[in-house]
Amino acid sequence: MRDYDEALAFYVDVLGFRLLGDTPLGGGKRWVVVAPAGAREGAVLLAKAGTAEQEARVGDQTGGRVGWFLTTDAFDRDYERMRAAGVEFEETPRREAYGTVAVFRDLYGNRWDLIQPDRPARSEA
Repeated sequence: MRDYDEALAFYVDVLGFRLLGDTPLGGGKRWVVVAPAGAREGAVLLAKAGTAEQEARVGDQTGGRVGWFLTTDAFDRDYERMRAAGVEFEETPRREAYGTVAVFRDLYGNRWDLIQPDRPARSEA
């Protein structure tokens, strides 16, 4: 990413993630971690590009493929809330064998699936 505060505004204010930590590291660097609201596992480190090579990869960490899933238990609610907040969806929602899904892009162009699985994920015991 290019700017901590810009990324925080998108992930927290637009996507509805919660801020787990924002720790200054010196030299303009911060350890900024966000997670989807209600998530018990998984988080995203918002790391600022520090070199020209890293800057060139911002928004394309997965080579243009979907790299992340944002799982919901209320697809229509979250899809409409995100659209109203300005999230760029690449498609209208579609039904697949595994659930309802639509691809969206984050602030920097990374591709995500907003997905509501038909069945809850199986937990490991």
